[in-house]
Amino acid sequence: MAIIEEPLVQAIERLRAQHNDDADYEAKSCATTLSKSVWESVSAFANTDGGTLLLGVDENKNFTVPPQFDADKTINQFVDGMGDGSKDGAKVVSPPPYSIHRDTLDGAQMVSVQVHENDAAHKPCYVKSKSVSTGSYKRQDDKDILLSPTELFEMQNVYKPSEADRAPITDADRGDLDDATVAAIIDAHRDTKALRGAHSEMQQLERLNILDKKGHVRLAGVLIAGAYPQQFFPRLYVDVAVHPGINKSQDGEVRFLDRVQCDGRLQEMVDDAVKAVLRNLRTYSLIEGTGRRDVPEIPTTVLREAIANAVVHREYDALFRNDPVNIDIYSNRVEISSPGGLWGGKTLQNLANGVSRCRNATLMQLLQKTPLIRGDNDGSAVEGQGSGIQFMINRMKELSLAQPDFQPTFDRFRVILYRGGAELAMNQQWVRSHVGHDLPGRESSVLHTVRALGRTSVHDIRDRLGYDSDDIRAMLATLVEAGLIRQVSTDVYEPLETPTIANTGDVPTPPAAALSSRQAIIDAIPTSGTISARDIAESTGKSLPTVRRILHELVDDGTITAIGKKQSRLRTYTRAQTMD
Repeated sequence: MAIIEEPLVQAIERLRAQHNDDADYEAKSCATTLSKSVWESVSAFANTDGGTLLLGVDENKNFTVPPQFDADKTINQFVDGMGDGSKDGAKVVSPPPYSIHRDTLDGAQMVSVQVHENDAAHKPCYVKSKSVSTGSYKRQDDKDILLSPTELFEMQNVYKPSEADRAPITDADRGDLDDATVAAIIDAHRDTKALRGAHSEMQQLERLNILDKKGHVRLAGVLIAGAYPQQFFPRLYVDVAVHPGINKSQDGEVRFLDRVQCDGRLQEMVDDAVKAVLRNLRTYSLIEGTGRRDVPEIPTTVLREAIANAVVHREYDALFRNDPVNIDIYSNRVEISSPGGLWGGKTLQNLANGVSRCRNATLMQLLQKTPLIRGDNDGSAVEGQGSGIQFMINRMKELSLAQPDFQPTFDRFRVILYRGGAELAMNQQWVRSHVGHDLPGRESSVLHTVRALGRTSVHDIRDRLGYDSDDIRAMLATLVEAGLIRQVSTDVYEPLETPTIANTGDVPTPPAAALSSRQAIIDAIPTSGTISARDIAESTGKSLPTVRRILHELVDDGTITAIGKKQSRLRTYTRAQTMD
């Protein structure tokens, strides 16, 4: 990520106001010599999102320059420590790109160093005087934190093909496999080159990488064809937990409303987990012609894709085999979290580019010929073409639902699906009360989007739904004529006030009128201090994508000020007037 760009004076004012460093800046007094802890901060910035060192700035004395600070000496020591003066003097391994600037603070000279994030192939950067396991750091708020063993493993193996799914389970043999599953897998490969020359069942199972040459079952074979995989790996399952509020343990009396541990073969885990989630979601009715169809508030196909991705692409190395896939169902969202970070060059920015990167190649190869069990008997294999992420995004757009939120960390990957589908039923009821009939599907989606986002533009609707801009304008004109929305300016529209509608069945209590979303978010932002987008979403009950969209507008029009990098999860917000 890019380093935050802001005037030094503004950065210092902010640090003084908050009385400490933050994720983007680290102050080091360096009164008489370069602080040894500088190298821990270099490591942390290089391994995370980059950042700026303020050398010759004493945090404990209100971010002022010590009188004895020597800028020339500090620069020479830093350059040497980065290995650019003398390789023997290098203080870090895999030093990151950096740039040095002489600056003036309160009339005294200090030094700022922009430390850039290393690319994935050059991580971890670590302190040379320590080992890679004791000298590799990450940046979290104002702290340099030692990488955990799992974080370090993921960083070191981000481009290495995993052998974990090929690992033989020495106490598992043919007798530990399910006969019917084995027969189905062999039959699916019957007319392929994979079984050419393999006549006996043992030869066929070796060829398909279910068994190794010694007759031991490989990990992939246990997960796909084992009679009961948890006999060997008790924690390799999907843990579904339903929480009473929007956070864990929010209610002191009730910890879980429902809890299901989905075990068995991988196919069974996925199927059971989908059923467990669906059982705890609301449903709403879609009008189709003269009939109606009840559907879950999160599409089943999206749930299945997210859960299947979690179990297929998770990390199966021995370090992670005690970690299940976790699915947490809250009142406003479903979070699916799996062990292991992004692999093979995938990043948040290129996640949906359609290029497949598979950590577990043997497991994927088996699954492509293994039907997934489904309650509707519509079994299908995992496709492995890299289109799953884009499919989830497109499907949610089609239904005018908030897009999935993807949150990778070093050693874990989380997908958040927002529970907004039931609001469509409320939208339909609102329309019927005004015009006496249902709108066509695309017009209904456009109207729901305007009501969900508040004041919004054609561009915003196109981004959310993927419709053609001219088609959107035509539908908006129809909605204006029907008295359902009003036009504010060119290509900008806002909803009318939402009338009170009686709550029925599974339809949730209506959220605050969309028109008030902007004000609700402004009210949640403190005039002293800062708050994150996630905290705003939790305090207002708005979905995180809606909050982020409105925050972007508020920053653009100067109502509030954003602190931190644009794409950083640590970015926070404050009222604009506090920065004057």
